[in-house]
Amino acid sequence: MALLIKKVERPRDLKWFQAGAMLYGDWGTSKAYVLGIAFTLCGHASWFFLGLMSLLTALVGICYMIICRMYPDGGGVYSSVKHRSQNLAVIGAFLLIADYVVTASLSALSAFQYFNFPHPEIWAIGSILTIGAINYVGPTKGGSIAVVIGLFASVTAAVLFIFTLPHLPHVELTLPRGGWSTNWSRFVGIVLALSGVEAVANMTGIMEHPVEKTSKRAIWPVLLEVSILTFLLGIAMNAIPGLTSHTEDMLRALGSYYIGPWYGQIISVVFALLLLSAVNTAVSDLVSIQFAMARDRELPAVFARLNSFGMPALALVVATVVPVLVLIFEHNLLHLASLYAIGVVGAITLNLGSSATNFNIELKTWERALLFVATGILLLIEITIAFEKHNALLFALTILGTGLVLRFAARAVVPIPIPEMVRSINVLTVSEAKEIAPLYKSSSLVAFRSINPFLLEEAALRVKAKGENSIYLVYVEESPPSRELPTEIEPSLKSLELLGEAQQELEKKGITAVPVWRLGEDPGKLIAEAARELEVNTVMIGATRRSALVNLLRGDVLRTLTKRLPQKCRLVISG
Repeated sequence: MALLIKKVERPRDLKWFQAGAMLYGDWGTSKAYVLGIAFTLCGHASWFFLGLMSLLTALVGICYMIICRMYPDGGGVYSSVKHRSQNLAVIGAFLLIADYVVTASLSALSAFQYFNFPHPEIWAIGSILTIGAINYVGPTKGGSIAVVIGLFASVTAAVLFIFTLPHLPHVELTLPRGGWSTNWSRFVGIVLALSGVEAVANMTGIMEHPVEKTSKRAIWPVLLEVSILTFLLGIAMNAIPGLTSHTEDMLRALGSYYIGPWYGQIISVVFALLLLSAVNTAVSDLVSIQFAMARDRELPAVFARLNSFGMPALALVVATVVPVLVLIFEHNLLHLASLYAIGVVGAITLNLGSSATNFNIELKTWERALLFVATGILLLIEITIAFEKHNALLFALTILGTGLVLRFAARAVVPIPIPEMVRSINVLTVSEAKEIAPLYKSSSLVAFRSINPFLLEEAALRVKAKGENSIYLVYVEESPPSRELPTEIEPSLKSLELLGEAQQELEKKGITAVPVWRLGEDPGKLIAEAARELEVNTVMIGATRRSALVNLLRGDVLRTLTKRLPQKCRLVISG
């Protein structure tokens, strides 16, 4: 029988406020370090450069609203640039990897500078290793926690701004001094925190329809809050008399001066937690993009090999170890900022530039002009960083060179042939199984992750007792929360083998098994959705073998099932 590759569309269930919270996790954290860096580089002229930075942030945000509309199935650099050149898409992806690496390092270091711990670089290294260890079990609760922390951080910053208002008439502002090239270099030095919008563009493939509306509602509030509040806090910063240098903790200095030391401590804790949340997001993004590239054979297949919790183990090791190595060799905030900028600016420049020059897509005249203008500005920034920051250029070239070598290795290795047993299994989506329900009517569903003879035996007996001869077999393939994955995904070899073996075992007992494959981060939710769609009244599942700690981090499948199953649906747990 010819091999049948089933491609299943990913569910579009990402809401605008969820995407916005992820964006704020990147853009919102910028206030924690960009204010101090700006004052260190520009002094009392920092307000001017922060104003330009806010305008650039707004420009890039508006451009990405256009990108999200143009590419509703994935607007990140790796997905969108494929429409023009696969090689450029890969280069953009490796530049984004460089950005994510430094985002993790910079955010972790800044977090412990806000905590005011001694030797913050050591604590930062420990935090990255801890986050990597936690992610080994693929926790799914990080997104909800990030939303809560983001809300607290936004409110904390807003309260701070309200208290600065009476002092603004006493602000000490000066215009930039020096030549054009000097001031341009100062501006380039504070071009930070743009990568979050790339992450939002990557999410279009799983956003609720219409994608254009969802993406705009996600970007606009964060864009306005970050652009306006960062600029106004930058003005307030210049009203503090005798301010010299608070590169690492400017927000705490603002809180202590305008409200009191106690509020400075609150700001330290809230923004330190927000920065650690950004570390977790950066590690997840690093895993995600490696996983997606390995699925496309742009990296060796081992980078997509999942552990028992649905997490690519080698990709996670890389996502944890490389930021740690960066911190070992470099833990100066200003130097890390330059390493960060060269990756993200390069990736965004490629994305906007390839979209602006793609005349096969319909764009309004002003939209294309805006993309061209943004591309030109970002290209000048990228060239300046490469010319002035040799360490940043060397870092980006190292990441790019290593990535291209791995890409060559991935292309050189011949894929292992799929065993003949797998060739006879034709997995179905839930909607396809529902369509053929009149032919294979069943009131029972078996969800499994490994071959459990007791579970299959009990399922067969239950089906026969009901006078039926069919049963639904559901396999949920856990995966990392990868936003770079295409909207249609192929089942893994392991899932096909297990579904095929379970189908054969039930056929020996005279039962027709209807194999259903699903992909996602939350197995309990996906099983419950399948039970509801297929209108079964019994769901059978094997007893969990996971420890209490894993269930706490990952989420308890049985508890989720109990909450989400329809009221009239029974849950049967087989030992």
